Parts: sequence; structure tokens; C-alpha cells
Amino acid sequence: MKELQNIRVAVDAIVFGYQNGKLFVLLIQQKFGTTENYWALPGGLVQNKESIIDAVKRELKEETNVKVNYLEQLYTFGDNVNRDSRNRVISVAYFALVDSTKFDIKADTDADKVQWFAITDIPKLAFDHNMIVKKAIERLKAKLSYQPIGFDLLPQKFLFSDLENLYCSILEKEIDRRNFRKKLMSFGVIEETSEFSSVKTGRPAKLFQFNHQKYNALVKEGFHFEIKFA
Repeated sequence: MKELQNIRVAVDAIVFGYQNGKLFVLLIQQKFGTTENYWALPGGLVQNKESIIDAVKRELKEETNVKVNYLEQLYTFGDNVNRDSRNRVISVAYFALVDSTKFDIKADTDADKVQWFAITDIPKLAFDHNMIVKKAIERLKAKLSYQPIGFDLLPQKFLFSDLENLYCSILEKEIDRRNFRKKLMSFGVIEETSEFSSVKTGRPAKLFQFNHQKYNALVKEGFHFEIKFA
């Protein structure tokens, strides 16, 4: 006799933001269930008539009021058959990089609270979500070597020092800033603007912006960006 499957499919969203020189992740506290006292990643079960990507976007919007246009699939978690004590659940995780200052986060539906947590201060999470966040951070670090990322975490116009500090935060190491600037500028993915920072401390600093057209061309050609550390 064949055993009938009783497996549910869920989605989880790892949304990274950047504030005051630190990398953050968006977490919710659930209202219901066995993990209601734990913080967790936004997510939930996929509905019968929706795609997986539509499900993760819906859950993210419903639980945190965050709407993200692009999410990248991270991994499928289901090797641990007891990862959810209620049912056998396989979760497809997606991650996104956003400028956290643009969002008015708000808990709704089955989320009681929503909050940005620095990745250095993440509490014990529900289910296997600590492992999922760890996997997402590892992917983020790995991508830095072959794809200039992080521009979605910054405002449209930013100080070059903000970009340097962002890389240091993700890699958890001090980079060779002179080499970093020279190499990144040589690729043409960063452009200096004629505008200056409004912060009135010391010498006025120029603002920079991201060149999407140049970046897309480099990605098609194949990009390798070796980062040297201090």
C-alpha cells in the first residue's frame, strides 16, 4: 500500500536592510501557534492557486507592510522532517535587499510585532529560522566576490564611505578601502555626482550613484571582484 503524502509547502522571506553602519534583518513575532513567543522570519503556507513567488510577496506584504519587487531564491529547507512540530513542512526561502528607510513597517494578519534586528543581535528564532538567516548571510558574503551588490540597501545617492562601511558590515572584516575604491570605480558601476552630502561635518563629501546599465552589462559578460582586506 502506497503511503499518501501529507506535506505542506511554505515560504520564508529574509529581508536585509542597512542602517547606521549595520546590516539588519526584518523579523516578526507571531500571534498564534506553538511559536507565538518567538521571533521569526515573515512567511507562511502557499495557497493552492498561487505561485511560490506570489506567496512570499503576499506574506511579506501582509505581515510587515513591505512590498519588494525582486526576491532571489535562496534554498529549500525540508531535510529535518520535524522542523515544524505541527506538520511536515517544506519551506522555500527567498531573500531581498532593501533600503529600510523607505518602508513604514507594520505588523498585520498573524503577525503581532515586526522589527528590524541587527544581524549581530538576532535572538533565538522559531523553527529553523536561525539556520535560514545564517544561510542567507553566507550567500550574501559569497555574492560579493562575483557581483557588486548592496546598492539596493543604500539610498539612490550615497557617500562612498557608506558603501565601504556596508561591505565591512556584511563581510565582518575591515577592507582595503583605497584598493576597494580604485577597483570599483574602474568598473564604472559607480558614478560621482555633482551633489554633496548635507551632513555639515568636516570637508564636504561628494555623493555617488549606481550605474544600472553598466552593471547589467558586466553581469552578462561575467564579473569577478576580488576584495582585499586591510
